[in-house]
Amino acid sequence: MFILDSEYKESSPLRKRTPSRRPSKPQPLGPVQTFQVDGLTHDAKGVARSQGKVVFIDGALPGETVNAQINKTGRRFDEAVLTELITPSDYRTEPVCSHFQSCGGCSFQHLMEEQQLFAKKEWLTGQLRNVLSDLSLETLSDTATQYRRRARIAVEYKKHNVALGFRGKASKNIISIESCAVLTTPLQIAFISLKSKLEKNDLIASLGHIELLEDTKGVSVLFRLTKEIPETMMQYWEAWAKQETISLYWQAPHLSKAKVVVDDMRYYDLEGLRLHYHPQDFIQVNDVMNQKMVAQAMDWLQPNKDDVVLDLFCGVGNFSLPLGRRAKSVIGVEVQEAMVQAARENAAANDLDNVSFVAADLTQPIANTFHKEKITKVLLDPPRAGAFEFLDTIIKIKPTQILYVSCNASTLARDAEYLVTKGYRVLRVSLMEMFPQTSHVETMMLLQKKK
Repeated sequence: MFILDSEYKESSPLRKRTPSRRPSKPQPLGPVQTFQVDGLTHDAKGVARSQGKVVFIDGALPGETVNAQINKTGRRFDEAVLTELITPSDYRTEPVCSHFQSCGGCSFQHLMEEQQLFAKKEWLTGQLRNVLSDLSLETLSDTATQYRRRARIAVEYKKHNVALGFRGKASKNIISIESCAVLTTPLQIAFISLKSKLEKNDLIASLGHIELLEDTKGVSVLFRLTKEIPETMMQYWEAWAKQETISLYWQAPHLSKAKVVVDDMRYYDLEGLRLHYHPQDFIQVNDVMNQKMVAQAMDWLQPNKDDVVLDLFCGVGNFSLPLGRRAKSVIGVEVQEAMVQAARENAAANDLDNVSFVAADLTQPIANTFHKEKITKVLLDPPRAGAFEFLDTIIKIKPTQILYVSCNASTLARDAEYLVTKGYRVLRVSLMEMFPQTSHVETMMLLQKKK
């Protein structure tokens, strides 16, 4: 049976976080030992036991017999590296990427896709156990490769040696890659062309990182400069971009964001709507799953012409605009003024005069001054820290339904438990496979106010 280890789930989401400690120095490898693996952690480490002590083995799967060496000891558990696979799991598969063993981007490629989803559901069920009651998790998924439309490429240049790629597993070292199985095909083509040019060009010595992006407008590349470069070098790369049909952006060393004129803004299409944004603004990296997620949100929340909907952490209007086509009115709230302005322009461009936007810091409790009419439903899509500071404001509004989209199950569990104590019950929960091949989990939860 394929199981997820239940004794070592993440600590209670209601506990306060302690400051992270500096990483300890690597410990010497212990002797090779044979382990029977009987569980799996949320980040794809096999769980075994040695003399009653738990051992986490990177790369091992439940049901396997393996040889491994302990490389880190602790009071409650040890960590080990896999040295030999003696009896493989029936669910083990060949990783789709040649860089899987060293790259830190993906952790689940050695596990069959169906079992990846099963493992995540088991883990998420454990995280939300205090609010699920008898509910079963629903799932939303799509293709497991070539889905990522955005990526930040790390750059390392030492003594004329060039490395372009991603951080290694549990390491700050840059793993130089030739291709990436989860990038969309247009981004992989752009990366291969870019890599071949950069390895022979002096620009590499002036780069902090590179951002790749694909949307409805096409492919773009952003160079984050660490120092000024000659005009001739900039012209060279502009010519390369034109030849490759790529939009090129430059972020100057002294700027926190690239300067982009209105005509050069990016855009993506969603439900027949067009959303413009700055190339460094947040958008969901999985376009197909974003389309499915928004459709599911509309289906669950069922906004109608009697609803006034509050959309918190709204960005440039990813949920606000689709809501605006269905609800009486929508108020979007976002902390970044620039994104609020982009959202307003998106609403106007799509002829949605019933959608308005407000700039506010949602990590601070604020008075309900959003709308004169009663807000009937709330949608929120916060960052990893969750929305705990704003929950009391939501409760005072007394919406009939709350749709919570989360990228962090721990903070979702914390916030949901609090809402349940304040008179809400969980109706539906969905695991959304936004990041296949990785340990990341995206969740959607619908809560209903008790009568």
